[in-house]
Amino acid sequence: MLISAAAAALRQVFSPPMRAILLKSLGLTLGLLIVVWFGLTRLIQWFQSSHHIAADYPILDTIAFFLAGAGLFVALAYIMPAVSILVAGFFLDDAAAIVEQTDFPNDPPGRPLPWGQALLYALRFAGLALAVNLVALILIFVPGVNLVAFFGANTYLLAREYFEAAASRFRPLAEAQAMRRHFSVRTLAGGAMLAGLMVVPIVNLIVPLFGIALMVHLHKGLSRKALLEAPAAERLR
Repeated sequence: MLISAAAAALRQVFSPPMRAILLKSLGLTLGLLIVVWFGLTRLIQWFQSSHHIAADYPILDTIAFFLAGAGLFVALAYIMPAVSILVAGFFLDDAAAIVEQTDFPNDPPGRPLPWGQALLYALRFAGLALAVNLVALILIFVPGVNLVAFFGANTYLLAREYFEAAASRFRPLAEAQAMRRHFSVRTLAGGAMLAGLMVVPIVNLIVPLFGIALMVHLHKGLSRKALLEAPAAERLR
């Protein structure tokens, strides 16, 4: 089920309707990162000039600015997935609707979250993703621990957030959470796939749209499985 869902999700990500959302999301993500980069580099220059580093030690000033810039590049690479999740979070309902309409045209359409709730969801998800990646950044000098912590935390986080985003379009959030826990092996396997993509530069930028497409397919498959496994009396209700 997971492999077929992943193949369908990958096909969807590069389809014309989803490609438009992807390009819009990537443009906003890169624009936001450029603004952050510009602001932080200006802040470093202000700090150096206010402490007269450039005037007193011009060579040290150049080296310090170069090292700070390189450090910012590494830091931004770590927070890039969180920024892309924040930006793409505003398009998840649109992406889920595209997958539902094209791959499940005979099923009832899902209900998008209210705008305010969708905004809070995107901010919460991005905040959690940022926290996970900052912890991984702090642990970067601890061999092995960094990757294990990053992969484990992202597996759970991505499985939970994307599956519940897809499932809550069709059922109350509490029911979506219960369903995720009931099928935890399958949902965590999907989260592990997404977490693996998160460590690949550039590729990690498609994770939000690939993730929601994957979980839409996974939710549809698990919903049918749950219906088949339910007692006959419950299916007739």
